[in-house]
Amino acid sequence: MNIFRFVPEGWNEEVENLSLQKIQKYQEENKTVQGIVQSCDERYNLHIQLGNQIEGIIPRSEVEDIVEGLPDEKLCTGKVHKYVQFKIENIENDNTVLLSRKSVQQEALQYIKNTMQVGEQVTGIVKNIRPYGAFIEIGGGIVGLAHIEDLSVARIKTPYERLKIGQKVKVVVKSIDRHTGKVNLSYKETLGTWEENAQKFSTGMKVKGIIRETEKNKNGIFIELAPNLVGMAEYSEGYEYGQKVNVYIKKIDKEKKKVKLLIEQ
Repeated sequence: MNIFRFVPEGWNEEVENLSLQKIQKYQEENKTVQGIVQSCDERYNLHIQLGNQIEGIIPRSEVEDIVEGLPDEKLCTGKVHKYVQFKIENIENDNTVLLSRKSVQQEALQYIKNTMQVGEQVTGIVKNIRPYGAFIEIGGGIVGLAHIEDLSVARIKTPYERLKIGQKVKVVVKSIDRHTGKVNLSYKETLGTWEENAQKFSTGMKVKGIIRETEKNKNGIFIELAPNLVGMAEYSEGYEYGQKVNVYIKKIDKEKKKVKLLIEQ
């Protein structure tokens, strides 16, 4: 299950009935493995079953770097029943192995600082959504931010109109702070170009659209036909943002990248 594109080959080996010998090999090779967290104990340690009655434990100190303002309980319980990536830190005995998620995060951070390129496409998972954008984990616990203006060509009022928490998405790296490892992402770049979206339509077609702008431009109403394609109809009263309408495509001007529409009553 190779979720994240940027990680080196061999990452994300999924745990399944691991033998002690294989665990030792993973430790020697410094390999990153991933498994599902079974529980979070009272000390905020994570527990993962590695198979063959071998339990993996990620101590609180190795769950991840301290996140300011986020309580231990949320850091721990929020990962139960979810995949996490980790390295083998120490084999305590035949039944207990200490793991580290933080070391994976540190390795991923170094990759971002030194190797990742602007314009690179990666796959991530939406972890949180705020009014100003979506936080997307792109591997190893590293989270990038896609601002709301980078989620859609058409103007949207909330990121929830494009994404949902837990969704697996492709995004493009928009910028990287090489000092801190902070990453800004763009989702709209993966939704196809204007030309690619326009090819799905033709003059004379009757289709459904979503009104995206009515008040700021009295010369027209902007209507979304596809995630990266917006057309304009003549302005008239009585239409609201987000309203679904039936439209007739009057003209597609490929040179000017404009679509003229008529709202059907």
